[in-house]
Amino acid sequence: MPPALAFLNRPFFIASPGERRHPFAWAMLVVLHLAALVILLWSELDATSKAAFVLAWGLVNYIALIVLRRPMPAAAIALVLAVLLILLSRFKHDTLLMTINFLDVMIIDRDTIRFLFTIYPDLIWTVATVGAVVLPLIVLLWWFDPFRVRPHRAVAGAVGCLGLLCTLALSVPSDPFDEFANSNYVSKFARSGVTGIVDLATRGYLDSDAFVKERLSVADDACRPTTKPPHILFIFDESSFDITRIPGVKAPPGYQAHFRSFDGKSRALLVEGAGGPSWYTEYNVLTGLSVRSFGRFADFVTRIAAGRVERGLPQALRRCGYKTFSLYPMWGAFAGARSFQQTTGFDKFLDAADLGVRGMEPDHFYYDNAVRLMARERGSQPLFLFVYTALNHFPWTVRFHPELTPEWRDTGNDFQIDEYLRRQAMSARDYTALIARLKREFPGERFLIIRFGDHQPSFAKHLIDRSLDESLLARRIAEADPRFLTTYYAIEGINFRPADLSSALDVLDAPYLPLVVQEAAGLPLSASFAEQKRVLQRCKGLFYGCAGGAEARRFNRLLIDAGLIKGL
Repeated sequence: MPPALAFLNRPFFIASPGERRHPFAWAMLVVLHLAALVILLWSELDATSKAAFVLAWGLVNYIALIVLRRPMPAAAIALVLAVLLILLSRFKHDTLLMTINFLDVMIIDRDTIRFLFTIYPDLIWTVATVGAVVLPLIVLLWWFDPFRVRPHRAVAGAVGCLGLLCTLALSVPSDPFDEFANSNYVSKFARSGVTGIVDLATRGYLDSDAFVKERLSVADDACRPTTKPPHILFIFDESSFDITRIPGVKAPPGYQAHFRSFDGKSRALLVEGAGGPSWYTEYNVLTGLSVRSFGRFADFVTRIAAGRVERGLPQALRRCGYKTFSLYPMWGAFAGARSFQQTTGFDKFLDAADLGVRGMEPDHFYYDNAVRLMARERGSQPLFLFVYTALNHFPWTVRFHPELTPEWRDTGNDFQIDEYLRRQAMSARDYTALIARLKREFPGERFLIIRFGDHQPSFAKHLIDRSLDESLLARRIAEADPRFLTTYYAIEGINFRPADLSSALDVLDAPYLPLVVQEAAGLPLSASFAEQKRVLQRCKGLFYGCAGGAEARRFNRLLIDAGLIKGL
């Protein structure tokens, strides 16, 4: 055999002298790897995820072998890490509806850590106790293990697994909705690690020009309205869009009226996420910026932006004398929402605990909280309330409080679509009741109300074009096919007619919605929003999609140079 290929004829393991046949050691090694196989079959649901698990398992084993040279403690360490990751992911999902990903390691999410130790104060002692038991067992395996692995083989194995894992993670994009799935724990963590590290090394967190000649003049950016502006209700209509965009769907009479503005127009909002990532649109409409500028870091945008992106709608309204409030239907630790929203300029952030949320609540629950808050806080200053609703959140496979709609009759679609339509009917009813209540309880007060859908429901993408398989569908969404990213926005006034609708185009990218709010309220624009208005006019309502991303990259650099984006 040629010397260059002689290594192929060598055994992978070398047994210590006198211990070449050790059935217990072989049995223990097989048990450890079989345990990993059981975890794979139980937790990983599709072929891509299974492959990622195998490659991640191999990578951790090989890295441990480089250091330890012993396969038994290497497999034990990999197994402990996998079990720990799964337990933490399930724990996080039970409380925050999301699993652990690699960015939880790359970015220390103080909100999540504080939340965990608040509701589970004994968690650190539990971890310490488990460590005190597991570490001696791994040391015992290291001492007992009769096998040795040649270092060059371990290095080759680690390089091979890493290369294949990188190829898989970069060639098969993850579905953002998978963040909500209580499964695929190890594969999600491994794939997000690859994409996160590659993107951080090659482009950083945020895509921006290296240099621009222009500068934003933010030194004197005062806002002095001549009259008291209207109160603003900014309503986040969870998973809502005009479902008649899906071919063949039957809707009740008058269904589309809910999506029209005071002037009778139906306006389309182009969002940046399909079927799940509400925090994408949250970032769009609060900062006026694009999630797509973060590339593969988009899934973690609110956590990255917290403490770094200090430009947006709440900041602009505070500059004009508004008191700003966010009524959030989840724990504030979800996706770093509390830290992110406080950075963007909210005076007070009220999460599920503050509001008394018990599971999924009808829209009128959040409207009642908003009205009570306005009654307490109204005075000489106008109020800005960012009000979330959650009724249209998944799942739609069960009836949500059927007693709330005794008059409802299904319209002949499949159960999921009819349940979605029923909940939208409840939303429309509660919104009509809100308008009547505001008129009744705040006579003479002026209100501007803007509602918008954050994304389509998760099932919609599979019905809009049934000819697409999963890979083609993911590609269409990544290419920003508007069929999968179109929701709505609607404008209404109470005792107030919107002052300027020149930016309220019939089709509008979500990052421009803060501009629409300010102009409709009759407020003077800050330097950064005045510049963004010029971008809107040049790009005819597109933002990131304009000029292949060039306008967004330029605008990001302007904000960085002005000190409105820091550390990115």
